[in-house]
Amino acid sequence: MAPEDQRPARETTAPPRNLRRIGLAAVAVAIVIAALGIWRRHSHETEVAQWTQAQATPTVAVIAPRAGATVEHLTLPGTVQAWYEAPLYARVPGYLKKWQFDYGAHVKKGDVLAEIETPDLDAQLAGAQAKLNSARAEVEVREAEKQFAETTYQRWRDSPKGVVSVQEQEAKEADYGSAVARVNAAQAEVAADQGEIDRLQALESFKSIVAPFDGVVTARETDIGALINAGSGGNGPELFRVADIHEMRVYVQVPQQLSADIRPGLTANLHLPQYPDKTFMAAVATTSNAINMSARTLLVELHADNPDGLLQPGAYAQVVFELPGNPNIVRVPASALIFRERGMEVAVIGPDDKVELKPITLGRNLGTEVEVVKGLSMTDRLVNSPPDSLATGDVVRVAGEPSANSAKATQPGNEDLAERNAKPH
Repeated sequence: MAPEDQRPARETTAPPRNLRRIGLAAVAVAIVIAALGIWRRHSHETEVAQWTQAQATPTVAVIAPRAGATVEHLTLPGTVQAWYEAPLYARVPGYLKKWQFDYGAHVKKGDVLAEIETPDLDAQLAGAQAKLNSARAEVEVREAEKQFAETTYQRWRDSPKGVVSVQEQEAKEADYGSAVARVNAAQAEVAADQGEIDRLQALESFKSIVAPFDGVVTARETDIGALINAGSGGNGPELFRVADIHEMRVYVQVPQQLSADIRPGLTANLHLPQYPDKTFMAAVATTSNAINMSARTLLVELHADNPDGLLQPGAYAQVVFELPGNPNIVRVPASALIFRERGMEVAVIGPDDKVELKPITLGRNLGTEVEVVKGLSMTDRLVNSPPDSLATGDVVRVAGEPSANSAKATQPGNEDLAERNAKPH
């Protein structure tokens, strides 16, 4: 019986040893899992730091300077004006009796455009004529008195000595002199009345509004029966406007820095919005030879033939000048310029993708482009629209070119870091 009782006792001592082995294995597995997690987390943090650094690198667009052209096209706004243009006002007050030509009509010099009815002026002329007639009658009376006084004076003067007294002779002489003075006064009154009549008759001629030259009626600002006030100093309205459009004047304001090449004889093309398929020729006739102090521009006058009458006074035109260019000069877009405390600069990218800010000296401003006369070469790579924070030594990523960080981030086996950052840990 004793051996059989001891056998179960040996069997009950084996399980604790197995449990220890299992526990040691579990601890070892936990250590391995923890170490693997720590390694993966450290690797992930390194990749995130590299991705963040890559994303922090600014991406810029790179452009290259270009050489200047042999011929520069300078486009500026211009205003088309008539060769001659005259507003017509009334010289006498009254009422518009009738008009003969409407706007758009072609007229010749001396054509009567309208007639004014002037009852006040007519009454003044009639009164002046009556006054003149009265003054002339007065002259005739004074002439008769003068002749009688002269005859009487001659008789008393030639009388034998002692027949009439000296006092009576002097009285007759005074009467004659008085008669002469009255005649002169009457004649002066006639002359004054005649001058008034001449003035009123001259005003009567202004009852007709006539064309001052051959041209086109571009405005009619009155109608039959309208009250007409005389004068152009603000009292009387403009009645008609006549323009001579056989040849047109075009006025352009040229910026001072571009005015050196503008001289008489230079040709230009005119483009008008209402004629998109037509080009009109013009030539520089003269300039103001003075710079406008407020706008810093030079006033330029061009002449353009207008045989078909297509060019209209007051029209807007794009004036395209062909100026001599300099193919050896460097031109860059205005969007590449940086203006800071050091003056005008551009951002140039080196072979290591590092930025260098170069100071430059500008030439002419061509609108969207500028000329650079110093500080830049044709082989430089420029940053277009550089950020305000860009400084010398900054590393940038060129748009369209892979960088070192972006290449590493996209190597096989590396999953997208943006997606991994988005995953919960």
